[in-house]
Amino acid sequence: MSTLARAKQQAKAHPLALDAVLALAVLVCMVAGSFVEPRHRDSVSWVLRTPDALSLVLMALGAAALVFRRRAPMTVLALTGTVSVIESVTGDPRAPVAMSAVIALYTVASTTDRPTTWRVGLLTMTVLTGAAMSAGPLPWYAQENLAIFAWTGIGATAGDAVRSRRAFVQAIRERAERAERTREEEARRRVAEERLRIARDLHDVVAHHIALVNVQAGVAAHVMDKRPDQAKEALAHVREASRSALNELRATVGLLRQSGDPEAPTEPAPGLDRLDELTGTFRSAGLHIEVARADQGTSLPAAVDLAAYRIIQEALTNVQKHAGPQAKAEVSVVRVGPNIEITVLDDGSGEHEPQDGGGHGLLGMRERVTALRGTLTTGPRYGGGFRVHAILPVKNRTPTGEDPA
Repeated sequence: MSTLARAKQQAKAHPLALDAVLALAVLVCMVAGSFVEPRHRDSVSWVLRTPDALSLVLMALGAAALVFRRRAPMTVLALTGTVSVIESVTGDPRAPVAMSAVIALYTVASTTDRPTTWRVGLLTMTVLTGAAMSAGPLPWYAQENLAIFAWTGIGATAGDAVRSRRAFVQAIRERAERAERTREEEARRRVAEERLRIARDLHDVVAHHIALVNVQAGVAAHVMDKRPDQAKEALAHVREASRSALNELRATVGLLRQSGDPEAPTEPAPGLDRLDELTGTFRSAGLHIEVARADQGTSLPAAVDLAAYRIIQEALTNVQKHAGPQAKAEVSVVRVGPNIEITVLDDGSGEHEPQDGGGHGLLGMRERVTALRGTLTTGPRYGGGFRVHAILPVKNRTPTGEDPA
């Protein structure tokens, strides 16, 4: 830290001491000026003189009042103005007591608003100049009288300029702080949205594979003693499902890594091109599934492709978990105009997740569809079973016009 910066910091920490030093400096200037008397002849000359006792007392009072100029600026201005008027009327020759009033007027102008500065400044200029011109020992047009008018005006103008600059700097600082807070809030909002998206992906992956593991483990436990070959096949499916769950979890959680971290995930997000693989895992768990597709040649945006895959995955997971052991499922993917329609039906007798916000799977599906400006309809079917129907726009029309992927 430089010497000047350190001095400024100490001055801000001890304003009363700074004002005391200023008052002492003003007193020295006033006393020094009172020993000189200008005389205007053919040329300008200066004559030494000795100020009278009243002038010295008035100068001391005016300088002492400046020590408290920050605490009570109006009171200090009134006191310094009074001693200046007394000196203007009685001093012959006159001592520069008005210097203290100029400093006090500057303080008032720098700490109040502009209308107050105008009113107080005009009043001070009028009183001091009028007293010097009308009641002083000098002619009204004397340069000393005009100097009082000029110096009071300069004090008021300088104080108002300092106040305006201080307010301008403060406004810039507040604007910068507000912009910083806005950026921080936006960053927190984006982090929260990203955490919610990753949480949805984690729920979809874990729920799907754990449901398969649960079913296959139950099959293995049931046939372990009587049909060990079938139990071995079921355990192989458990191993495959757990391996797939670990791989997808590794890819999803890998999104949380920083840019400099090693081994960043490179596997693309799943889409409808892996639908056969997805349904195959459910078939191997004992779920009967029929798939009908009428979307050949349709190229989907990455976000829509991922959402369609996750919707089918979650819907089939719910069938596996809630529809009963004899349930059958039907999956259809159809291109209808500008949209792609995903439908998953089952004929099970079990109850799916509640639709009042208690089921995270249905909630995750709805959030995905809403983010893509699509529509989702879920509910029981007439005659039994459950239906999930999603309409996704092929062209991604998010509110901001950006691809949410």
